[in-house]
Amino acid sequence: MDPEINPASMRSALIVKPSSLGDVIHTLPAVDCLHRSFSHLSIDWLVNTEWAPLLEGNPGLRQVIPLPRRQWRGWRDLFKAKRWASETLAPLRPDLVLDFQGLLRSALLAKSAHGETVVGFRNSREGARWFYDRAIEVPGWRHTHAVDRYLRLVGAIGVEVPEAESISFPLPEGDPIALTHSGPFLLLHPFSRGRGKSMNFREVSSLCGRLRETQVVLVGAGVTWPSDLPFPENAENLLGATTLPQLIWLMRRAKFILSVDSGPMHLAAAVTARLLSLHTWTDPLMVGPWRQDAWVWRDGFLGKVAGIAPGQFPEQRHRRGEFDPGILPGPVVELIAEFLAEQMNEA
Repeated sequence: MDPEINPASMRSALIVKPSSLGDVIHTLPAVDCLHRSFSHLSIDWLVNTEWAPLLEGNPGLRQVIPLPRRQWRGWRDLFKAKRWASETLAPLRPDLVLDFQGLLRSALLAKSAHGETVVGFRNSREGARWFYDRAIEVPGWRHTHAVDRYLRLVGAIGVEVPEAESISFPLPEGDPIALTHSGPFLLLHPFSRGRGKSMNFREVSSLCGRLRETQVVLVGAGVTWPSDLPFPENAENLLGATTLPQLIWLMRRAKFILSVDSGPMHLAAAVTARLLSLHTWTDPLMVGPWRQDAWVWRDGFLGKVAGIAPGQFPEQRHRRGEFDPGILPGPVVELIAEFLAEQMNEA
């Protein structure tokens, strides 16, 4: 614990974690622990507008401050961004600012709030650490999951961090969305913006075909099913048709979830352990589900996170091109389909 930082004597705190979807979710437990340890603190959270719904109704927050990042286009809108910061952040003057993002942009936003003490990571990039009053060292940074990094940041300033089973991801209940069926369903999120991470449409079709007795709900942003490929008869097409709150609602009600390595995968992992995360070249211990009882697949391994040894599946960025045509050869599709059928048939 840093002896010069005492949240017990402070009244207000600002969380700076604007993006991305997965990163905001990873920060939830640390902020929840901060609130539980120092419930008197008035905590505000600066977050990109598109991710603000994740924080709706969060019991640990006084207010959510939406950052209109998409309204600013590079250096041309620098003046607009500075004016927004001076009007919105400067009046806050919190006792404590925690920069979980660790980039130059987030450090500048943190300083714009004119807080008494700005805290961030020593391992922050782009020179961000030089804007902090305290830079916290996280040993083993490169081999530590983001959730644990953020918990260590608050732990270093006196926040009580409980055992893993007591860690919470406060998320809203979500918004209902009408489905054409009422029975149990598998939620399938097969697409990612990252290179070499997405299933292709024929793999999705093949997987659904092997799960013909299972109702599948297909979700994903910015994707349209190709007109020259028949849509699976046992699936419901919600591609590009769900809001973030609706996606949360679906994840809470799915009997099981299959997702590629993506932001929505981390959202699913925050909601339930009944998840299989598909990894190609990324390290599932570093960027996969944080829950030890969630499932992962990589390079022939299909098991729970708890069964993976450190360093067993290192990141292999050079392999990204191998998976551009698709990530699941026929035998792997069959293996995963059998696993999913077992999960869906469990009482």
